[in-house]
Amino acid sequence: MKYITNIKLKHFVVALFATTAQFALAQTYTIDPSHTHPSFEADHMGISFWRGLFTKTTGKITLDRVAKTGTVDITIDTNSIDFGHAKMTEHAKGKDMFNVAQFPTVTYTSKSIKFDGDKPVAVNGEMTMLGVTKPLTLTINRFKCIQHPMLKREVCGADASAEFKRTDFGLNYGVPMFAAPEVKLAIQVEAVKAD
Repeated sequence: MKYITNIKLKHFVVALFATTAQFALAQTYTIDPSHTHPSFEADHMGISFWRGLFTKTTGKITLDRVAKTGTVDITIDTNSIDFGHAKMTEHAKGKDMFNVAQFPTVTYTSKSIKFDGDKPVAVNGEMTMLGVTKPLTLTINRFKCIQHPMLKREVCGADASAEFKRTDFGLNYGVPMFAAPEVKLAIQVEAVKAD
């Protein structure tokens, strides 16, 4: 009986160690807002594409490249939108479009991350814009981590992209008379490993 108890105890210790080791492999990274800029392009009357970006983004990413799991949580300040055209930027902040007074943020939260080896290649998640939440998959076109020479900490960077219809989120301005609903999203992101 004592022998069986010892075996059970050993199994418990091994399982506990394995679980602890797995959690230890999950790394947390804080998004660097000065090196992260979600941008987009949208149709303008069928004759050109308007391109804009958001200059204020915060969030957190966790990655366990051994277990091939992780999380992505991003918050975009809609008032930071910039088209490089003062009148268009001001209009985009109003009720016709992003309505920043009522909806100050756009958020993205992951549901799962797809890996190829130890590199994430896609994120399945949900985007909330104008109070509407819809599924959105981000394709990770490039991913790399380095020991940052100035920060002396690990920094990971990625280039991600996605496509969606803005009308699915209630952003209907100009559709269909002056614009198509399709939007191309591109996100350059860098995140610093937390202590």
